[in-house]
Amino acid sequence: MVGLRRAKTVLLVLVVVVSYTIANGAPLDPGPKGSGPAAPLGPTGTGGANAAAPVGAAAGAVGGPAAAPTGAAGVAGSLDVKAAGAKGDGTTDDTAAFLAVWKTACEAAVPSTMTVPKGDYLVNDIEFLGPCKGPVTLEMHGNMKAPTTVDAKPNCGWVDFTNLADFTLNGNGAIFDGQGSLAWKANDCAKTGKCNSLPINIRFTGLTNSKIIGITSTNSKLFHMNILNCKNVTLENIGIDAPPESLNTDGIHIGRSVGVNLLGAKIKTGDDCVSIGDGTENLIVENVECGPGHGIAVGSLGRYPNEQPVKGVTVRKCLIKNTSNGVRIKTWPGSPPGIASNIIFEDITMDNVSTPVLIDQEYCPYADCKAGVPSKVKLSDVTFKNIKGTSATKIAVKLICSVGTPCTNVALADINLVHNGPEGPSVGACANMKPVLTGQMIPPACTEIAKPGP
Repeated sequence: MVGLRRAKTVLLVLVVVVSYTIANGAPLDPGPKGSGPAAPLGPTGTGGANAAAPVGAAAGAVGGPAAAPTGAAGVAGSLDVKAAGAKGDGTTDDTAAFLAVWKTACEAAVPSTMTVPKGDYLVNDIEFLGPCKGPVTLEMHGNMKAPTTVDAKPNCGWVDFTNLADFTLNGNGAIFDGQGSLAWKANDCAKTGKCNSLPINIRFTGLTNSKIIGITSTNSKLFHMNILNCKNVTLENIGIDAPPESLNTDGIHIGRSVGVNLLGAKIKTGDDCVSIGDGTENLIVENVECGPGHGIAVGSLGRYPNEQPVKGVTVRKCLIKNTSNGVRIKTWPGSPPGIASNIIFEDITMDNVSTPVLIDQEYCPYADCKAGVPSKVKLSDVTFKNIKGTSATKIAVKLICSVGTPCTNVALADINLVHNGPEGPSVGACANMKPVLTGQMIPPACTEIAKPGP
């Protein structure tokens, strides 16, 4: 009987403890420190336990700044901009929601993914700034739209990705729409030579070991994409789309970067499809379809003092059509000393291209250049190989080297460029140089003296 009474007493105590626990929400056993589940990213309810707090949720504020998704910074996961309050309706300013989610993703010590669902997101000037504690992936299924307003802010960008390592941008065909048609009308670059007063659509600055895949930049106010101070960055399946009248809208500009690979792009724009600036080393440009536009260019080089050497550039397997130039190297007259070497253009098809092959060391697009003063940019080990197709101009190959700093080892190999206009068949023109020739040569090289200008 005594044992039975003791068992009843223990059972009664357990019932009291359980009742108290249910009433107060306290755990029966908290377990060892740190063993509990990670804190959720936001309140439970519609959207799941990991939905981030909506815009203005704090203290019941309406229309307030987007609250950063809460939770442990070390927890990996997918962070949704709509869960943070983004509307994606093309008219609401979603900048704050994007920045809030980016902050959470960037502070995670383990891999995280920032997700942009389908929709059109109006975003003002925004910087996705690193360094981040862990690798971040930006997974896009929606598009981004810039304001239509034209603000003169020198050397600025609309969407900036800065100081990131192991970053991946999966665009899935996403469009970055710069809405630049008003800006093109306000651009006085051709008159003043000052061409940096409008925002670049997308800037990748200081990226390392990163990938940019499947995005399109359209109607940028100035350059579409600028890649600067990057190392080991690959761009794949890139789209650039703007009409020919969009002034100074270079498609992809690459400068002061090492180990950049541009693998697959379709570019239609009002300036160079791809422009390669000073300090570029070990660059591969492959499978680019260019046109309309101004072709694919190394340069311009030599406009500014202390420019860094260009070394190891390969442009291959590209299609260029209906452009004002094909593949070219351009340097300013009267330039400070500079170097561009080990440059190869090969396996390029031209379709109705003006001056398909061009070296122009007397490049002078504005009235402020020092015409008649030799360029001091040294060009060496430059090869044009297996360039074929049709030239829209009688001069299909034009090579003008510096009289003060002569080109060395410029080679033409297997050139077949025909012209069917009333001026007669295509010709090759040269000045201050004698190329190394191998294989088929249509037109024959250097049968005329090349003159500056178009």
